[in-house]
Amino acid sequence: MKNIRIAIDGPSGAGKSTIARHIAGTLGILYLDTGAMYRAVALKVLRSGISLADAAAIARMMKDTRIDVEYRDDSQHILLDGEDVSGEIRSNEVSMGASAVSAHLAVRERLVSLQQDIARRSGVVMDGRDIGTKVLPNADVKIFLVASPEVRAQRRFLELQEKGLLDKTYEALLEEIRVRDRNDSSRTHSPLLQAEDAVLLDTTGFSLKEATDAVMALIEARKD
Repeated sequence: MKNIRIAIDGPSGAGKSTIARHIAGTLGILYLDTGAMYRAVALKVLRSGISLADAAAIARMMKDTRIDVEYRDDSQHILLDGEDVSGEIRSNEVSMGASAVSAHLAVRERLVSLQQDIARRSGVVMDGRDIGTKVLPNADVKIFLVASPEVRAQRRFLELQEKGLLDKTYEALLEEIRVRDRNDSSRTHSPLLQAEDAVLLDTTGFSLKEATDAVMALIEARKD
């Protein structure tokens, strides 16, 4: 199991990151939050004042951008040009920006290459939008997590509330999720799609533990 490669895809708020992190810890392998890498790019775009829709400017920016992933204190840290931005990339503004920049080919090609390089060196659990279709098409296990937009918005609302970062209503978060779903599913490059050989798991009525147990059961059933 130390060399297993697991791809967990699905829309925003389906529970991918939390579940993937737990699975990686249980199996003793790396966890890679690929969304954090896109958030780091979005943060740089926002800091630079570049339009999130300006593909040419973002492509030029990417030539001078360094994204590194470090593991310390039992957690993943994202370094943007040497700066640890792991906390700053969790804002709603950056989250929506990540959805926008992920549509640009220059961004996707650069980050997919980095992600594949990590997977070549170690067993890993990755979560994102195109892990099973693009990043790890030969993953040992592929799971596609979904949940209703209402449930995902509620989860996000409670998460932000718990962290003291809540600055929007539930209704506003629900609309953001719906917009992000449309953006992720309709983008030209690597849209959000379920891989043909991925197992679909709807977590709408699940607690976090139930969803995690269900994912682990799928891994145990398919690992051989």
